[in-house]
Amino acid sequence: MTEPLSIVWLRRDLRLHDNAALYYALKSGNPVLVVFVFDCLILDILEDRRDRRVEFIHTEIHKLHDELIKVGSTIVARYGRPIDVLKQLTEEYTVAEVFTNYDYEVYAKERDAVVGSMLEERGIGFHTSKDQTILDRDEVVSGSGSPYTVFTPYGNNWSSKLTGSSGEFYLKSYPTEKYFANFYKTNPDTSIPTLEEMNFQPVGESFPEPVVSAELLKAYQKMRDFPAQTGTSELGIHLRFGTISIRDLARQAQETSPTFLKELAWRDFYFQVLDHFPHVEKHSFRREYDNIQWRNNEAEFERWCAGETGYPLVDAGMRQLNTTGWMHNRVRMVTASFCIKHLLIDWRWGEAYFARKLRDYDLAANNGGWQWAAGSGTDAAPYFRVFNPALQAQKFDPKGEYIRKWVPEFNSLNYAHPIVEHSFARQRAIDTYKRALAK
Repeated sequence: MTEPLSIVWLRRDLRLHDNAALYYALKSGNPVLVVFVFDCLILDILEDRRDRRVEFIHTEIHKLHDELIKVGSTIVARYGRPIDVLKQLTEEYTVAEVFTNYDYEVYAKERDAVVGSMLEERGIGFHTSKDQTILDRDEVVSGSGSPYTVFTPYGNNWSSKLTGSSGEFYLKSYPTEKYFANFYKTNPDTSIPTLEEMNFQPVGESFPEPVVSAELLKAYQKMRDFPAQTGTSELGIHLRFGTISIRDLARQAQETSPTFLKELAWRDFYFQVLDHFPHVEKHSFRREYDNIQWRNNEAEFERWCAGETGYPLVDAGMRQLNTTGWMHNRVRMVTASFCIKHLLIDWRWGEAYFARKLRDYDLAANNGGWQWAAGSGTDAAPYFRVFNPALQAQKFDPKGEYIRKWVPEFNSLNYAHPIVEHSFARQRAIDTYKRALAK
């Protein structure tokens, strides 16, 4: 192979439509080869070998394969370390440039630095673009040029940039379809690794479609907090792996739902927190919260994981998570608060459990949500704010529909006794926090 080509390396942007890296690759002047790496450094440490996320990715890679066949191209998908796979590809093909989209996680930045150095040594260009966020890095900063650490001023600035001509600029889709003739013409690569070859087993479940109706968005503010209702989009898995365009979604929300658009601002905010303050991955954003003396009772943690705390809304949420890989957003806050405040379990334990189970797990948002619940994050709930699960159930599941679906033994002699009394747990949490923060 002597014809120089460009590689577009997909990671969490598994689509051909409105993809920044793909757009720039297709306009590079070289034929474009689409590449995906099943990263063994991530996959090999997953505990569950029937992981919904891996199956979702695998399914989407096959969809991309079928799309590319229609334009006479293919996707090259391999299992291994990204550095090894990309090095191998530079030996199999004459690669002029590699295009990809930003990733804000610590591991991803380190991975990209290593890959970039390897490519530079070989005289190959390495180009990265913003794609999974609407605004990122230093596009939304304070008047002094520093990153925001509180959401409200960030959100106001973020919103102001999406009005008028600047909004049109940030929300405009990349017209990739205009340049599909520039894909590298080749016979289909039929060597996509199977799940079994990567030591995974299929779950065999269906996933929500990557669309949201205008009707749902219009009712979003009113219905989003009621877990028994279909009031949320369930688009998390598509946003996580980029099978839906964030720009398309933001334009749709801008027209129909300011509340939903604000949720996308929160998503961008947590990405920029992780980007500017990478210590949050393993430590409290507010360092003083690392002084809290957690109880970390393993038996109580296991009861929380299993949905056997004796608090119906908490148990319903955990059972929904364990059964489906998804949990309603309101209930995520309640279950996280209960784990941290009622049981005094380190937020990192709960965060890690969600990371194992959530099909839409995203480090930035998951970390941000758990640190919010712990009071240790940016827009932290005051440490003395402790959700009352019973009152939350009365307010957001007044008929008990959600609870009865997931905790059918509720109100029977077979249901677990409460693991701890609410008033006692609340005061214990407040006292524990107060002692830690007084140091």
